[in-house]
Amino acid sequence: MHPTLNIAIRAARSAGRVLLRYFDRVDQLAVESKQRNDFVSEVDRNAEAAIIQELRGKFPDHAILAEESGAQGDSEFEWIIDPLDGTTNYLHGFPQFSVSIALRHRGRLEQAVVYDPLREEMFTASRGRGAQLNDRRLRVSTRPGLEGALIGTGFPFRDHRHVDAYLGMFRALLEDTAGLRRPGSAALDIAYVAAGRLDGFWELGLAPWDLAAGALLVTEAGGTVSDLAGGERYLETGNLVAGNLKVHRAILARLAPFRSDALPA
Repeated sequence: MHPTLNIAIRAARSAGRVLLRYFDRVDQLAVESKQRNDFVSEVDRNAEAAIIQELRGKFPDHAILAEESGAQGDSEFEWIIDPLDGTTNYLHGFPQFSVSIALRHRGRLEQAVVYDPLREEMFTASRGRGAQLNDRRLRVSTRPGLEGALIGTGFPFRDHRHVDAYLGMFRALLEDTAGLRRPGSAALDIAYVAAGRLDGFWELGLAPWDLAAGALLVTEAGGTVSDLAGGERYLETGNLVAGNLKVHRAILARLAPFRSDALPA
């Protein structure tokens, strides 16, 4: 295992301990609203601080882009951190949330960790070395198309400007698939694509920390990740499509009629 990845795993476990410590008493947490339907609690901040402390201890010169504390430092190495992906789930006691950590070097994703502390599942990837769940090698599903496929998604909860386009996409993909799932933690949903638990995934309006680690997991598990146009601007636009090659192509084809100038790829 790459030594840098080991540090990221240690940081994810530190954050996971914070999340578990408070999970059975979320009604006592101080919660603030950052914007419509977007919340932050003291747990998010404490978990993020635990991650940053671990990373700073080994890589004091690396830059950090974190959901709660924003951008810090200037370096060709940048850690992209979501200390609690699925905050709304967490605050309701809904057991689907994760810690997401990725390392980008000169704009290219190199290391990835998505950690589910409730299930003790650690999804990891290093560029060129494959993806793993705990100690098991991951591969995306072999589903040959949308028929019988289980597809993950997430509702555009922060920005409602593209809800009509999203609902059209939802309807178009609902017709031939085995079903659509919206568990509420994009990082974990994308990790499930890498593990073959979901055949594909799409979502609009994600932040870099929601999808960076998951994107590397999928590609290292043999899958394909793109923006809505099939390009590589998903970290910029926040619009992501993931799956094995055939499912990915099929999803893109179904989504194409709903793209417009108002909806960036």
